[in-house]
Amino acid sequence: MPTPADYLALARAERDSLVLQRLAKSPYPFVWQALATNPHTPPEALQELSAARDSVWNDNKLLHLLAGHPSANPVVLRAVLEAVAAKLDEGERPYAAALALADRLELEVDEVKKLGTLRGASARLRHLLNLRLSARI
Repeated sequence: MPTPADYLALARAERDSLVLQRLAKSPYPFVWQALATNPHTPPEALQELSAARDSVWNDNKLLHLLAGHPSANPVVLRAVLEAVAAKLDEGERPYAAALALADRLELEVDEVKKLGTLRGASARLRHLLNLRLSARI
């Protein structure tokens, strides 16, 4: 019987996309985060992870990792954008993920800029979003 440590080791080192997709269904947030740092994790698994929820800290870290993943395609990035927007609207602060999304050229400036208008967005977040987005133009 595999242990949580076995799942973590597999999530970190595996290259097979089918195995990585199965691991995305794991109940362990540390496995999700390991998948989000594994460059071989396919977009389908990344998209599934964008909806994974555990705790505020783990969720925000996961969204930040997903926003910066090299295999995150526009579909994945929009799923992450929606998750970040929902968290901001709830008053949470997934600021690192929001700023990472601002750096992704696959997303339109206006899509990301809307994050600054949501309830959880601070003046500092709005300022940093504007700086990063203006650098893209």
